[in-house]
Amino acid sequence: MLSNSEKTMEKVVALCKGRGFVFPGSEIYGGLANTWDYGPLGVELKNNIKQYWWQSMVLLHQNIVGIDAAIFMHPTVWKASGHVDAFNDPLIDNRDSKKRYRADVLIEDQIAKYDEKIAKEVAKARKRFGDSFDEEKFCATSQRVIEHKQKRDALHSRYKKAMNDVNLDELKQIILDEGIVCPISGTRNWTDVRQFNLMFKTEVGSTAEGTSTIYLRPETAQGIFVDYLSVQKTGRMKLPFGIAQIGKAFRNEIVARQFIFRMREFEQMEMQFFCKPGTEMEWFNYWKNMRMKWHQALGFGAENYRFHDHEKLAHYANAATDIEFNMPFGFKEVEGIHSRTNFDLSQHEKFSGKQIKYHDPETGESYTPYDVETSIGVDRMFLSVMCHSFEEEKLENGETRTVLHLPQQLAPTKLAILPLVRKDGLPELGEKIMKDLRYHFNCKYEDKDSIGKRYRRQDAIGTPYCITIDHDSLKDECVTLRNRDTMTQERIKIAALRGALEDRVSITSLLKKIAED
Repeated sequence: MLSNSEKTMEKVVALCKGRGFVFPGSEIYGGLANTWDYGPLGVELKNNIKQYWWQSMVLLHQNIVGIDAAIFMHPTVWKASGHVDAFNDPLIDNRDSKKRYRADVLIEDQIAKYDEKIAKEVAKARKRFGDSFDEEKFCATSQRVIEHKQKRDALHSRYKKAMNDVNLDELKQIILDEGIVCPISGTRNWTDVRQFNLMFKTEVGSTAEGTSTIYLRPETAQGIFVDYLSVQKTGRMKLPFGIAQIGKAFRNEIVARQFIFRMREFEQMEMQFFCKPGTEMEWFNYWKNMRMKWHQALGFGAENYRFHDHEKLAHYANAATDIEFNMPFGFKEVEGIHSRTNFDLSQHEKFSGKQIKYHDPETGESYTPYDVETSIGVDRMFLSVMCHSFEEEKLENGETRTVLHLPQQLAPTKLAILPLVRKDGLPELGEKIMKDLRYHFNCKYEDKDSIGKRYRRQDAIGTPYCITIDHDSLKDECVTLRNRDTMTQERIKIAALRGALEDRVSITSLLKKIAED
């Protein structure tokens, strides 16, 4: 497998654009910065990711139900949630490049550089000492490691305090003291750090005089909170229970990351889990572990995931952590788990004047439930899957094949049906197999070019299995089933194809893996 450093974003982007996964938005008009459209293969992969998440929530948990809230909500919702007054990013400009950056990201990247320096020293020592290497002892005695760690810890402590105090002047001073330069200009000519509100604001109304201010939602969570009471009553839900939702959210990002990783328009898979006050940390830890299981069930390797606890907690949270994935450009967040306390429900109770307390039938108490949130970006998840799956593989004959080792359960196309030649009844048999299996799998029929070229095309789009129909197939009713990852081939009865493939490519197999762990 390629290392992360070899999996350049240029190669991943080229494959995505060239094979129909992702297109630049409004491309025929020259495009619109930081907008991307999902192509035929991309939308299938994206839908499979969403289906995997949805089923893991509502099928594996009897106490979780789903909703689909409207994007537009009453403007007071966002006043109650704190977004109108406090939904800000600390931004800093470089005067020479005229580029704007998030100050906190610049500092976190600097902290990561110290971590990388420590990791390099450890790697060199491990190579030098081999099996006898004691990492803990080395880190405690190596002067270079100690120096890097002291600088890292001092920076980390200073940064944490500045963020918690919302000290914008100190954030700028940290950037100056660390000698952080603009990646474009290479200079340290920075402006002051300023707060920037991320809400998209618009107006609705039939006349100019009768318009009112409305917001595009910056998160999907508030739709769940304002529907909490309706769900609890109509579903006769008892604590603890959860509400799941998949939907679009919008943030006026000044620094919009490239290639779908961070967009102004993005899709969230979010679940709010309501519980009795005092039990929230138990459920916070439960969902930390459960969500990590969900990610690791895809088979990308436990070493490519880690938890990252938040340095600065949001105003509504008493605990927060991110699940980070090892991208080609380092570990980046793909999912957040937050203990939001009872802040949101309490605020909506206050601003709406409606009673949202839960009456506990067992204790007779009435209280506002606490809430644990899991939130994952669909676009981030899509990119993490593509990055890990991409490989340029050297074959024994000296050739190179581009292959997407997509989890079989998420692959856009599950099976390619390939008649060896376009005559002698082979295409007809292929069409018959296609008609039988299309109700169960997303299949593709292809009979153009040599069988080798067709294999390569399917490898490049992540199709896990190809079946080859040859002249013997007409006699013995068997086909050759080729595995994408191993390129091994097995002879299998046509009648047994569905059963053999379902166990391998269905989302159910992933759910079983999560439930059995």
